[in-house]
Amino acid sequence: MTIREFLRPALAVALLASVSACAGASVPDRPVASPAASKSASANPQPVTASMPDIIGGNAGRAAEQMGPETEVAFKDVSGKGRSVDDPAEWRICHTRPGPNQQITDYPVILGVVRVAESCAGTALK
Repeated sequence: MTIREFLRPALAVALLASVSACAGASVPDRPVASPAASKSASANPQPVTASMPDIIGGNAGRAAEQMGPETEVAFKDVSGKGRSVDDPAEWRICHTRPGPNQQITDYPVILGVVRVAESCAGTALK
C-alpha cells in the first residue's frame, strides 16, 4: 500500500468532517416558519411597530420607497377629481393616515396626494 492509497480515505473523512461542522454552524437559532404560517402571515399583515414619519409635502413615490415593502401603502387623490395614482413619483403628499408621528396601527397606510404642480390648499383626506 502506498502513502497515497493510505491517505486518500483519511483525507475523505477529514473533508466530510469539516463540511459537516460548517453545515451545523449555519443552522438558525430560531425556529423556521412553516409554509402554512407564512401564508397566514402574509394574508393578514400586521402593522409595523413604528410611527408614521412626517412626510407631508414630500414626493409620494420616494415616501413609499422609504417606508419599505413591508408597509402596505395606498394612494388617494384628495383634489376631488377622483384620479387614480398610477405613478406616485408624480404626486405630492398632502395628508397621511395615520398622521405624522402617530403610531401605525392599521393597514394600509393612506397617503392623500395631489399632482406635483397642484396645491394642497382646500384638500382633505376622507
